[in-house]
Amino acid sequence: MVLAALTGAAAVALGALGAHALKDVLAAGDYTTAWKTASTYHIIHALLLVVLARWHPFPLKRWWVFFVGVWLFSGSIYLLCLTPWKWLGPVTPIGGTVLIIGWLSLVIPSPKPNLKA
Repeated sequence: MVLAALTGAAAVALGALGAHALKDVLAAGDYTTAWKTASTYHIIHALLLVVLARWHPFPLKRWWVFFVGVWLFSGSIYLLCLTPWKWLGPVTPIGGTVLIIGWLSLVIPSPKPNLKA
């Protein structure tokens, strides 16, 4: 839950940063739409992480997929918008793929605990 909460707080802070303090910088580089995409995916997946953290039957291994995916996807976009590090370009679709895998993992049933003593 701590990582989910920190991810959510970062999503709000980075969204606000892009809408206010970095507004002109992002507009000058034509990155406004990219930043909005990153922050939208970021907040949606932060909320999902909160739900999954509270959903006790959800296996922890699958929870981490969303955490890693959102930071690879949104994080790489944030950095692409603010730095000259164009080598991060391939990281974004990797993060997106990880998020897709996370969503698909929701249809895989959780293993039932063995209640036999």
